[in-house]
Amino acid sequence: MVKNVGAVLVTGSGGAGCGRAIAIRFAREFPVVVCDIDETGGRETVRLIKDNGGRAVFRKTDVTDEAQTRALMEFAEFEFGGLSVLVNNASSPAPSGEGIGGWGPPLQTDLFGTLHATRYAIEVMRRRGGGSIVNMASISALWHGRKTSGGFSGYDVAKAAVIRLTTVLARELATDGIRINCLAPGWIATDGPRQYWESLNPDERAQRGVPSRLLSIADVAEIVHRIAADESLNGSVIVWWSEDSPQLIEWGDRGYRTINAVPLGKEKIGDGVACKPTDRS
Repeated sequence: MVKNVGAVLVTGSGGAGCGRAIAIRFAREFPVVVCDIDETGGRETVRLIKDNGGRAVFRKTDVTDEAQTRALMEFAEFEFGGLSVLVNNASSPAPSGEGIGGWGPPLQTDLFGTLHATRYAIEVMRRRGGGSIVNMASISALWHGRKTSGGFSGYDVAKAAVIRLTTVLARELATDGIRINCLAPGWIATDGPRQYWESLNPDERAQRGVPSRLLSIADVAEIVHRIAADESLNGSVIVWWSEDSPQLIEWGDRGYRTINAVPLGKEKIGDGVACKPTDRS
């Protein structure tokens, strides 16, 4: 076993979607820790990596469990001497019931799972002298209201929080040589979205706000790899609409494209209050 190389850890990499593709892409250059609640799927990802000449190990972990997630990071450090890259990919988008009460799965997995993994990966990366974290969000976290139906409310809330988690941690982690960035992709050609997309004709897609094409999981894996490797990126949010190319949101962006006057009646609002120096606390 080779020590002090530093591994790449990809949460939610036991399925047939982006997590597995990301793990396989990184395995061309790094040993990989495959993490999932699906043991069969996780071991299949390891097999695929090894069949291509890479190194990988599997660790069954539920990232919603803080103790399990901490043990996962310690496992990665023990197996490979450290952690070079963490990709927070684990997701549970579907609600467990109607209304706010059904938001538990995405909040626990997409938000708190990301938070747990990030927290304990930071500890491991600090001991190694640095690292790179890539969080997976979604374009669904960017809209200020939907003009077409669809989506999962709890998932949107969780992914919006993941974006903000990325930007608020960036400066703090930079002093330790740790970079943290976020990818917000559009529709990806995983099983569920692809089947729905294929069930619609072009006119129906346009009417329902469905993109005219889907991102491939191989392309998503490639951009995640590039984000992790690009030392110029920290606290960055990369948006990739399905019909466009990857775009970088400018640091300090106010979060809206257009803004209009508030129609609150005839009285003018918004002049503010001029404060003299002696008025400041």
